Amino acid sequence: MRFALILGEVGTGLRRNVSMVVSVVLVTFISLTFVGAAILLQMQIGQMKSFWYDRAQVAVYMCTATSGGENCASGEASPDQIAAVQAQLDSPTLAPFIDQYYFETHEQAFENFQEQFAGNAVTEYVTADLLNQTYWVNLVDPEQSAVLSESLSGLAGVESVVDQRSYLEQIFSILNAASFTAIGVAALMLVAAVLLIATTIRLSAFSRRRELGIMRLVGASNRFIQTPFILEGIIASLIGSVLAGAAIWAIVRFFVQGYLAVELPFTSFVSDTDSFIVIPILILVGAVLAALSAKFAITRYLKV
Repeated sequence: MRFALILGEVGTGLRRNVSMVVSVVLVTFISLTFVGAAILLQMQIGQMKSFWYDRAQVAVYMCTATSGGENCASGEASPDQIAAVQAQLDSPTLAPFIDQYYFETHEQAFENFQEQFAGNAVTEYVTADLLNQTYWVNLVDPEQSAVLSESLSGLAGVESVVDQRSYLEQIFSILNAASFTAIGVAALMLVAAVLLIATTIRLSAFSRRRELGIMRLVGASNRFIQTPFILEGIIASLIGSVLAGAAIWAIVRFFVQGYLAVELPFTSFVSDTDSFIVIPILILVGAVLAALSAKFAITRYLKV
């Protein structure tokens, strides 16, 4: 009987404050969607790091006729200088750090350049001799690229030694900035949701102040009085949380897997499994925030 009475009070409160409940649902939905997107973005960054860092190569660029620097004082790298670099790569000093390597000639570099920039006007002004001949090196441990750089950077005919991970770090920095921005927006929206839930509960309590007065007179405990209001906040927040979870699943299913994974098949993306990890987190966060804010609001109201 007591449980049925509490549910009746919850239903009454939700019916009397439909517009406010809808507002709570929408704010919770938007804020938790941002939270879920931020979590997924961090998962995506982690996947991309593990996927690309193991594939990142070290490029040993040989001098061209137009290169500057002390190592390129004699102009384009000669066959002897190229052979000296290969001998160093095969030496007992570097061989244990190298998984595999291959050499890219001017012609191969030009062919790859044309494929990469097909349709771009820049292909009309670049000739094969302007592009570096390059040793592309895969390391056993990409973290040890400094060993290769220290060993080869000073050799004659070597223009530069570049770890491709430096380019990846720039991309990951941009993604991290986007993730932190989403977290910031989500935090502001969560604050708005908490305040709105608290306001909704206080308005609901005010609209039923006569019933609350009668409950106090007949000896109802504070916990019995507070419970319906807390449940109202939790129910409204749970609806928003479930909608946010559905939105996160839809983003992963139709945008990430349905579009990005098809257009960019050469990298790894988050999957439905990752979204199913995020969804319970969103529901739990929504329920806890709603319970705490509703509890605080109705407790303060009963003290007035």
